[in-house]
Amino acid sequence: MSMNVLVVTLWAALGFATIALAVYRRFFSVHSETDVLHLGAGEEVEIPGQVRLARKMDNIDRWGKMMTVLTIVVGLAIGAAYLYQAFMENRIRP
Repeated sequence: MSMNVLVVTLWAALGFATIALAVYRRFFSVHSETDVLHLGAGEEVEIPGQVRLARKMDNIDRWGKMMTVLTIVVGLAIGAAYLYQAFMENRIRP
């Protein structure tokens, strides 16, 4: 197996993991998140649950942003390496 195939396969796996995290976040937010913020009298028991949910969503979002940036940077690096390799193979030699 050539190194190019291995690198592109790893990049594709990273992209798939990023998409899977986005889908997980979507399903998690649909089933857990409510549009009502419980702040009134008698709703104090709801506040810790909302805080936990907000922290978990923030954690998922942080990982999603990091993985998205990493996927883009690795993809650009692979593209740059491919273009450099193609340039070096096709340049005119004296």
